[in-house]
Amino acid sequence: MGSAQVTAVSSNGVYSFTKPRRESITLLAGLGVEGDVHAGVTVKHRSRVAKDPSQPNLRQVHLIHRELFDEVAGAGFTVGPGQLGENVTTEGVDLLALPVGTLLRLGDEAVVEVTGLRNPCLQIDKFRKGLLKQVVGRDEEGRPVLKAGVMGVVRHGGTIRPGDPITVTLPPGPHIPLERV
Repeated sequence: MGSAQVTAVSSNGVYSFTKPRRESITLLAGLGVEGDVHAGVTVKHRSRVAKDPSQPNLRQVHLIHRELFDEVAGAGFTVGPGQLGENVTTEGVDLLALPVGTLLRLGDEAVVEVTGLRNPCLQIDKFRKGLLKQVVGRDEEGRPVLKAGVMGVVRHGGTIRPGDPITVTLPPGPHIPLERV
């Protein structure tokens, strides 16, 4: 997978679609990003809380590949780190191709286990009209392809910063493809 790295980190202590960029963020095992509104053992995303607030939080950390910004720029959309609500912007890792259970070591200590795909929502079009169509593609059979990043849970805490290396450890096979969480 080449030289993978963190290109930006973002967090927000209040509900809003975008997250401001930070010099660093601290991941807390079993909780998520310290001080982020989506941190917690149980679900924090409003739509999931409304359905069942006792569900485990499989969306503690949201990661997006910086390469997506280049892709949507080709369709005329300017998007930068944190603007789609992600906590970690990566480079050099094909996040969408990872199987469930992949471990991502971010920097020296933090480890995030990938749980699934982000389910893009209408807030993306409220942010930039027409952008939702760019982050939800279709495969040859017409099935949706979700491109707005992956979600994960923190297995080992630590502070991460832009420029930190990313090490990918695949789970033992057979691999389970990512689905929306």
